[in-house]
Amino acid sequence: MSQFEYDVCVVGGCGHVGLPLAITFASRGLKVSIYDVNDDSVAKVKAGNMPFLEKGAEPILREVIGRSLHVANDPQLVSRSQFVVVVIGTPVDEHLNPKFNTIRRFFQGILPYLRDGQCIVLRSTVYPGTTMKVDELIASLGRDVHVAFCPERVAEGKAMEELTELPQIVSGTDAKAVEMASELFGKIAKSILHMEPLGAELTKIFANVWRYIQFATANQFFMIATDYGIDFYEIYEALTRDYPRMAGLPKSGLAAGPCLFKDTMQLAAANNNNFALGTAAMLINEGLPNFIVRHIKGKYPLGEMTVGLLGMAFKADSDDPRESLSYKLRKVLEYEAGDVLCTDVYIQDPHFVTLDEAIERSDLLILCAPHREYRDLKFPDSKPVIDIWNTFGKGTHLT
Repeated sequence: MSQFEYDVCVVGGCGHVGLPLAITFASRGLKVSIYDVNDDSVAKVKAGNMPFLEKGAEPILREVIGRSLHVANDPQLVSRSQFVVVVIGTPVDEHLNPKFNTIRRFFQGILPYLRDGQCIVLRSTVYPGTTMKVDELIASLGRDVHVAFCPERVAEGKAMEELTELPQIVSGTDAKAVEMASELFGKIAKSILHMEPLGAELTKIFANVWRYIQFATANQFFMIATDYGIDFYEIYEALTRDYPRMAGLPKSGLAAGPCLFKDTMQLAAANNNNFALGTAAMLINEGLPNFIVRHIKGKYPLGEMTVGLLGMAFKADSDDPRESLSYKLRKVLEYEAGDVLCTDVYIQDPHFVTLDEAIERSDLLILCAPHREYRDLKFPDSKPVIDIWNTFGKGTHLT
């Protein structure tokens, strides 16, 4: 009989990465606990309500909460669980340098709750070498705990589907960690890919950086075409229609979010700040708001205009504002425009206006996040709409 009350404790488990995983484990017959310090999110999850948008998650949450899933702001849950899944990555500071001390402080804080025989599973993106450092830290403090790195690979909003469909990467600092983590994720994943920790860490970072570079390529093409006075989507259509070799080119747009920028900067730091491709991608993507405003100023009397921003989330059909470039665009416009109005169908903010008010009061509109609710909107012909994503199929209106 197991010495642990729970199979799994997901630390930070009320967030975008941890909660879908906890729900999925619980739905597969595991006894799961969530330890989270956000009391508001804990209360919502206890009531069977998702604290954020995640397709298909809430009905399953309501089936498992109070049965196979328990949630509380209680670090004792760590002691009572055989697996401790840690959803804490390596952030970067204001100088774009990774902050390993955040992870060090976290593990020093939960050390009193760790028990021999447990398996720690690092789930979020970490700086290369972090898994081994965590193992060394725990071992130096006298705990017989196995450490694994099993990176999440899902897209926000599609986690419930992708957690069971995508291959799961499993790595560990010893054979027992690999064995235990493989058994755990084998209960939900279609297949398992085994790697050494450093390779797994780089695999996760490379995936995020590749996506960021793809967006930067599209945005650089968009900037070049616009500077030539040609609407980018005329070229995009010619490039991609019935031409498989260009099928991977994304549309241009405000590319940001809580992972892509951060992980690109982590990789640069890990490579002795010698990552010209990643640095160039960062400059392109982060420079897009200024580029948009510069072209608007060249075409319209921006200083006399009220500008409405439609969609403040970092991507379409999301309620997640973290690291959204829509907010950077707002800052630039607050300096250049007469007034700026913001609206979003998913994000609740007392400073936002309704969609109808934004359309009615604005002299010019910018589609920042192409939520599905915006696709059938009709605008007066006299009201310019800057559509970087070409959601309305009429081009960007910047040329």
